Amino acid sequence: MTTSTSATTSVRVGLTELVEFTTAVFRHHGLPPGRALTAAHALVHGDLTGITSHGLTNLTRLYLKLFEDGRCDPAAEPRVLADRGAAVLLDARRALGLWSASEAVDLAAERALQYGVGLVSVRDATHLGCAGAHAKRAADRGMICLLVSNCGQQRIIRPPGGQAALLGTNPLAFAAPAGPRPPLVLDMSTTVVPTGRVRGAARAGQPIPEGWLEDRDGRPVTDPQALDRGDGYLKWLGGDPATGAFKGYGLGLLVEVLGALLPGAGLGPAPEAWSGSGSPSGQDDNIGFTVLVVAPAELRSREDFESQTAGMFDALVGSPAVDEARPVRYPGWFEAERATEHGKSGVPLSAPLFAELVTVAKDRSLRAPTALPESPPGAGSPSTVSPSGA
Repeated sequence: MTTSTSATTSVRVGLTELVEFTTAVFRHHGLPPGRALTAAHALVHGDLTGITSHGLTNLTRLYLKLFEDGRCDPAAEPRVLADRGAAVLLDARRALGLWSASEAVDLAAERALQYGVGLVSVRDATHLGCAGAHAKRAADRGMICLLVSNCGQQRIIRPPGGQAALLGTNPLAFAAPAGPRPPLVLDMSTTVVPTGRVRGAARAGQPIPEGWLEDRDGRPVTDPQALDRGDGYLKWLGGDPATGAFKGYGLGLLVEVLGALLPGAGLGPAPEAWSGSGSPSGQDDNIGFTVLVVAPAELRSREDFESQTAGMFDALVGSPAVDEARPVRYPGWFEAERATEHGKSGVPLSAPLFAELVTVAKDRSLRAPTALPESPPGAGSPSTVSPSGA
């Protein structure tokens, strides 16, 4: 078993045990059993698929703090504010987003089975983790899902040309069946990277590539500490205005409108933010998100849709590659490969994170996760980069 606390070493924990441990932690903090299990699967999804910036590293840094600060009600019962059949508006009442987002996708999918399309819009939510983990639930049922979420009243990034941060990283996820192959799952922030990637590099003491942060004059910043120090500013997807920043900014606004303005959640853009320095400010309270699910089989022949879907993805993955060692793939493929591998060999966790989870267990008198006896040959540190651009 690895005992070093180096951030470059890792240990592996069995998937079932890791989910059971995470479920026990959430139950300890008041979540009913079913909710705790759903939330645990959503959180462990990050480490299982290699999107570690949104995995268990956030257990203590984000979710347990929500409980401790009273900013999340683990037993909250979401309230229906409007129900028009194919469209529903919910007040999450500060329920844990790791659970409520999955519930919203499932509800939208049920409405899609009735009407061909289902839309569920949610206000007063909390952080939902990997958006793709929730959207994939619909794709696994043969449906198409779009999920968008704002960051509540947390402001992280400046509009192009602006001095004050007015918007969050505003993630979106899109999932769809891909025939007999793993589903298409696009899970991305509308900024060049999510803040979790920057802060993960800061914790590891590693520099970041040019293009993630810039200083006030637009020069590249490679020190990840600069984000929270206040002299490094996150960039939009696309980089600079000349290379497409307005596309990322436009997508960020799309998320803010659909995810927050539609349900009436907390908004980033507000006059009180004008006096900000441009560095992150505010809290991610009253997050809004919207789920749209389409059931193709309710609109056209299931067989015809599935046949055309298989043909489309056959054409993609079978197309000639520039480098035969790097065949053409699509968002969700590599995450599915990692999930399959880690489900068999154990989920890799950095040694410091593993030690942190052991402490969480000890402090709550819970059974701590145990590392597998040895890592398989060639196992290294867990991946933090998603080829899909998450």
